[in-house]
Amino acid sequence: MKTTVKIQSQLSTLMMIVIVSMMSISTVKASYLPYDTAYSASLEGRWDLTINMNGKEVPSWLEVRHSGIRTLVGDFVGSGGSARPVSKINFSDSKFSFTIPPQWETGNDVTVEGTMQGNNITGTILWPDGKTYNLTGVRAPKLRRTAAPVWGQPIKLLNGKDLSGWHPTGATNQWKIVNGTLVSPKSGSNLVTDQSFNDFKLHIEFRYEKGSNSGVYLRGRYETQIADNKGSEPLRDYFGAIYGFVAPSEMVARNPGEWQSFDITLIGRMVTLEANGKTIICNQEIPGITGGAIDSKEGEPGPLLLQGDHGPIEFRNIVITPAK
Repeated sequence: MKTTVKIQSQLSTLMMIVIVSMMSISTVKASYLPYDTAYSASLEGRWDLTINMNGKEVPSWLEVRHSGIRTLVGDFVGSGGSARPVSKINFSDSKFSFTIPPQWETGNDVTVEGTMQGNNITGTILWPDGKTYNLTGVRAPKLRRTAAPVWGQPIKLLNGKDLSGWHPTGATNQWKIVNGTLVSPKSGSNLVTDQSFNDFKLHIEFRYEKGSNSGVYLRGRYETQIADNKGSEPLRDYFGAIYGFVAPSEMVARNPGEWQSFDITLIGRMVTLEANGKTIICNQEIPGITGGAIDSKEGEPGPLLLQGDHGPIEFRNIVITPAK
């Protein structure tokens, strides 16, 4: 009888230990709930922004993510340049704000303030020039494809005679066809296809002078960097990178004056890039628009844009194969 009582006492003690432990675990989990509900289910994520600068719509982008359990951090893309890190994003009662130093701009820090309402953002941005502009934003689409693409017929985008099928973005057009090659002899306008595309495979060949710089914007929003970087480390803003986001695995740039090539496959946000016969980006995600994008409407098809405002550049053999 004494043995039975002793066993029951031990079981009761054990049950108490289990109950206390479960309560402790629940208490620990509960301490995380305010973070999860206030942050993860609301401001966290990617946002396609539009800044109204003196009546002109300027594309922008923001990603918000957590660091630990009490801090929000992120990345921001303005009207130009690359994605820049945000060390802390303040967020309370649906209102957020952050400040970052200027990148290519000159002047004071950039300050963004806004209010989140469901899947929309409204707010202001204080630019380094001291002027404040209104901004709006929507959640960026995920662009995840559920099936493999079925490719259509290849389309030659250059006829070797004139700029049919293309148009410049600026008032002054420096682009011309010389002996069948598309040439931009000096900095000037960018050049955009009249036709827009969704998912596609692209082959493009190019040649630049020493120190020159250009880029191929996929859907007009994601820049594949062209630059004189032979011998440099592969970085996110050097030859073969998705500018500011995805670094190539190795530097395969050739000498200035030599013809080079990109073979690019873009499916949703996933990109594979072969440069000069070597795969340097393999099925990597492009998080958002890069600086200089035509707009921030990532859910829509977009044109091919050739950068012509950073120095002399030549292109030939531009062939795109769109998905059906």
